Formats: sequence, structure tokens, C-alpha cells
Amino acid sequence: MIETDLHTHSFFSADGRCSLDDLIGQAISVGLRQFGISEHFNYDYDRLHLEIDGEPVPPIDEAAYFAAARAARERYAGKIDLYIGAEFGYDHDPRTQERYERTRKTYRPDYVINSVHTCLGADCYFPHYCDGRSKAFAYNAYLYRVLESLDAAYEYDIVAHIGYCSRNATYPDPKLRYADFADVLDEILRRIVAKNKILEVNTSSRTAGSPFLPDTDILCRYFELGGRAVSFGSDAHDTARVGEKRDVAEGALRAIGFTHLTLPCRGKRVLLPL
Repeated sequence: MIETDLHTHSFFSADGRCSLDDLIGQAISVGLRQFGISEHFNYDYDRLHLEIDGEPVPPIDEAAYFAAARAARERYAGKIDLYIGAEFGYDHDPRTQERYERTRKTYRPDYVINSVHTCLGADCYFPHYCDGRSKAFAYNAYLYRVLESLDAAYEYDIVAHIGYCSRNATYPDPKLRYADFADVLDEILRRIVAKNKILEVNTSSRTAGSPFLPDTDILCRYFELGGRAVSFGSDAHDTARVGEKRDVAEGALRAIGFTHLTLPCRGKRVLLPL
């Protein structure tokens, strides 16, 4: 079974619900060997002045996070291999992208996850993103933002949770299918392959109609186009979901033909057999 989870969040993220020690302890408990913390860096939220439940989203304490995570790596040495990452919320504004690159150069995370959370001036995770918009319009807008994000002016390793906009979508059929958005998805997948990035399989799918994001049809197309680099992430924000559905993800990946996961670390990659 998959023994790696590279996409998790603790209290250092505004929406995290447990401590670093709780997360790491749970990872050890469920048998993970490589575990990645990837706290949210919401510079996209900062520029757009977005709020959640009427409250501003507090910024991450960058220095405190990296210091605490590196101390934890030393503390748990010999029990689990801890990787210290960052999840950058893509924003098209060049000043935001420059800010991300400054952060990356300053703190040198082991890996960077590049994520699209905001689109059309809102976080497309929330149901209100769908209000007054057809599924075709809302999903196309999100996917073209993902395509744009692949040319971000900062270094990154992993392309996260393609299909994020479907997690809490209110459409009768929320599933994001390859056949419905083949043109833009082909451009996304081809560019991921050409740029030698890693496509994440993310098991936080909520009510998206899929066991993981992106779903099997998109992963099959990625494989057809020559994509072989995939990572696994539960996107856990508490201990309950650490490593969740890794057996399901592994079975699907093996059936498609994938033979390994790819773990990035400071410019190098480790291939982990499935």
C-alpha cells in the first residue's frame, strides 16, 4: 500500500484543525514512511481581500512554521521521514508570484505544491462559486486558470487537485469529466508532461462524484500523453484523514499502468514503487 502522503495541513494553516505532532503521530500510526506537511500560503487571498464566514483569513507565520517543522523532523528522525513543503495558492498577479518566489528562496521548502483555489474573484471550493453560473462556464474558468498556473513565475514541483472546483459544487451532476472538457484538459496535461511536473492524486474529493481528484479518466489521459510522475495527497486538515483512500488510489493507478509515485525534494526526485 502507498506509504506516502505529501499534502497535509496543521494549525499553521488557517483552516488546519490539529497540531504538527498530532499529524505526524497519526502518520506513524497508519504506517506511512514518508510524510509531507504542506501548509497554505494564501497570497492569492491576501491580494483579493477574501474572507471566510465574514472574517479575514490570517496569514501564515512563515518563520514559525518552517522552524517548527524542521524541529519536528529532528524530533521524529528514525520514526518517519518528514518532508517540509508549502502549498502556494496561484494568483495571476505578477506581484503575488514574485512574493511566492521570495518566500521559496528565503525558506527553501523541500517541495512546492502549486494549487488553484481562487477563480473569478472567489475561492471555487465554496458552493457560492456556482451561483448564477452554468457548470460549463464555472469549470472552464477554473480549468483555464489551472492552465495559466502552470507558467507561474516561481518554481514548483506538484500540480494539485485538478477538479478542486467540483468538491462542493451544487450542480445535480458535479463530476468533472475528461470528455466534457477534453480540449483544455489536454492542454493542461500536455504542459505538465512538457514541464516535467508531478500530477497529484488528491483524495479529498468530498461531494465531487469522484473518489479522488483528478478522476481515473483524466489520469488515463495523462498516462496516454506520456505522464508518469504522480504524487499522493490526502489533503488532510486533521488526523482523521491522514493517508485516506490510499488503497483506492493505488489500485486505480496500478490498473492504469503507473508503477511508482514520485517524491520531490529540493530539486531531486525519489521514485517509490507502487
